[in-house]
Amino acid sequence: MSFTDLKIDRIEDVLPKEFYNLVNKNSNHIGKTFPLTLANSDSLKKAEDFLEVTRNKEKTKEGFYFYARDIQTNNLIGYLCVKTIDYRISKCELGYFVDEDYQGKGITSKMVVDALEFCFNELKMNKVFICTSEINLASQRIALKHNFKQEGILRDEFRNGDGELQNTVYFGLLKSEYNKT
Repeated sequence: MSFTDLKIDRIEDVLPKEFYNLVNKNSNHIGKTFPLTLANSDSLKKAEDFLEVTRNKEKTKEGFYFYARDIQTNNLIGYLCVKTIDYRISKCELGYFVDEDYQGKGITSKMVVDALEFCFNELKMNKVFICTSEINLASQRIALKHNFKQEGILRDEFRNGDGELQNTVYFGLLKSEYNKT
C-alpha cells in the first residue's frame, strides 16, 4: 500500500508543538528505539529546545532533518535525521520513524529516497549507513529495500529506552551502488 498524500518538509517548516505531538503520540512506539529523541521532546518546552539544537546542527552541517507531513491533515507523520556525519570519510547515518498509524504505507521509503538523494548528491557522501536494533525488522526491510548491504552485527552497541544494551545490525550503501539503482 502506498500513501501519496504526503510531502516532505525541512526543519524550518516544523513547529515545536507539532513535533512534540508526533513524538508524544508515538511515545510507546518509539520509546525503545528513539530514547534520546523521546526524552528530549517529552514536553513542549523540551521539544522547542530539541528543535533549536537541531536547527543549529543544520546551520553547522552536523545534521539534517526531514519530516513527512500528511497533506490532508497537515500533521507530521514521520521524521528522518541525517546524523553521525563524518566529512573526512564522507559517510553519514540515517535514523527514522513513522507515526504508528501510518506504518506500512511507503512513507519511510519516500523519506529514505529523498535523504539518499540529498546525502549523495548535495552532501557528496560516499557512504550512507543505517544501524538498527536486531529486533527492528521493519527498519531492516527498509535498508534492504533500498539496496543497503548488511555489513555486520555490532554487539551491545545501543542502549534502548528500557536501558538494556542491544545488538545493532549495520547496513551500508556506497555511492557507487546507489548510482546503479
